[in-house]
Amino acid sequence: MNLSQKACLLFCQFFRRGRYYISRESFCMVFISSCIECRLISPKLFYYNQKDILTFLKSKGGYFIYINIKGDFDMEGVNTLLKKDSFNNSRNILNHIIDNVSKVIIGKRKTTEIIVLALISGGHVLIEDIPGVGKTSLISALARSISCKFKRIQFTPDVMPSDITGFSIYNQKTGEFEFCPGAAMSNFVLADEINRASPKTQSSLLEVMEEKQITVDSHTYVLEEPFMVLATENPIEYLGTYPLPEAQIDRFLVRTSLGYPSPEDEMKVVSLGTKAKKSLKPVASGKDILKVRTDAEKIYVNDLVLNYIIKLCEATRTHPDIVIGSSPRGSIALYKMSKAYALYKGRDFVLPDDIKKMAPYVIPHRLVLSHKAKVRKQTDSQIFQDILEKIPVPIMKDTAE
Repeated sequence: MNLSQKACLLFCQFFRRGRYYISRESFCMVFISSCIECRLISPKLFYYNQKDILTFLKSKGGYFIYINIKGDFDMEGVNTLLKKDSFNNSRNILNHIIDNVSKVIIGKRKTTEIIVLALISGGHVLIEDIPGVGKTSLISALARSISCKFKRIQFTPDVMPSDITGFSIYNQKTGEFEFCPGAAMSNFVLADEINRASPKTQSSLLEVMEEKQITVDSHTYVLEEPFMVLATENPIEYLGTYPLPEAQIDRFLVRTSLGYPSPEDEMKVVSLGTKAKKSLKPVASGKDILKVRTDAEKIYVNDLVLNYIIKLCEATRTHPDIVIGSSPRGSIALYKMSKAYALYKGRDFVLPDDIKKMAPYVIPHRLVLSHKAKVRKQTDSQIFQDILEKIPVPIMKDTAE
């Protein structure tokens, strides 16, 4: 670094937390609002004191600086993981899908984001909410936004496993058995009111959701990617329903809900009717989803952040109000969702805040509460929120000089 850059460094210490770009030629210092404006290459220099952590990363035309006034995280070890064009294209695909769905599902952009990020993470979604708030409409709009095969199963007590997986039928002309595919042989499967099916039928989805394949008469059929199960259930009605087994609940990457719209949003919903849904056109393809998924896998996760995920899940296993805590599958799910969220927000690295924002959607539904907690009418979300507030976020150790 030359003298002017050192002067800028000292000046930066008195600025608010943010990202700054220092020119090689002069004292010019420009605030950078997004990481995608600067390609990160390799660590160049680290400066540390008790108040601030400044991380210098060599970049084309100057230095990229990450300033953390609180000292709870830095960018040590971050490398370029994504090419700029590919990175921007993946973000655009995500935004196009979310914007398209938002034309039909008014005022529920956050829920739409979670479902799309779950798709990018390669997982499945459980939507719990009361009737009439748009659960099925949201899933249908998502399927229309992506040009992939879509099947819907209306679960009832008389639905059989073969309706989902398919079955073999004897062809008298050929003298051979032919496979007739079930509803699961598609890209998007809507399992509407999944808790109305019998346990036997529900269990037929276990292999489908975990292995993304179907086994019928000793023959295994691999499902086409992208593949996603989107299930809905009404958490209030219990008559004529069968609770989902823990093994199946754990296979859902996220659980979310919609809730009632605001009065302003409800006016738009009523005035639109079904016009917007019928006119909805695809804005992405299955190949686009797989490409974005590949980019999301390249997102960098610091060991401190990874350890934060493990601590959160471990805390659920020792909590007095929880009988069964989050499994390692939950840790993997949170890891994937955080990377997808970082990509959506324009970063090629995961922050602790990404973990905190995604964890309430990924972990609570995996928890089995104790009888005492149920008597106190505590919910899994409330207990996990308490855990989330108690586990400290990663703090950068004083290793740089």
